[in-house]
Amino acid sequence: MDGETPEVETQVAADATQGVLTVEEALQEVLKRALIHDGLARGIRESVKALDQRRALLCVLVETVTEAQYIQLVEALCAEHNINLIKVSDAKKLGEWAGLCKIDREGNARKVVGCGCVVVKDFGEDSQAMNVLLEYFKTR
Repeated sequence: MDGETPEVETQVAADATQGVLTVEEALQEVLKRALIHDGLARGIRESVKALDQRRALLCVLVETVTEAQYIQLVEALCAEHNINLIKVSDAKKLGEWAGLCKIDREGNARKVVGCGCVVVKDFGEDSQAMNVLLEYFKTR
């Protein structure tokens, strides 16, 4: 009887952690799944090529890109081809989410490279995080 109690507690704790995802957490999860399925274009050159060829499903752009023309180009391509665009604040954080880093033994990101733009070409598999992002874009 004591063997059942910890199992139930861990299941309740797991359900509590998978509650409602924020948009940022959902974006992180979607980028991780797309990276696994080789569906990311990382960097301004790869991203613009994917946007121009209309292979993009979602575009993530850093607000503080050094060149204002990069922002104008990506925004114009997204608007022209009706591609969802979401902006994040930190290039290092986006680089970590896109897999541009080394992971040490403890699971911490090391040597993170900043990234200005990431395009999702393939979501991989359906997930709750993808649905959260799609609902976010419908309400905007």
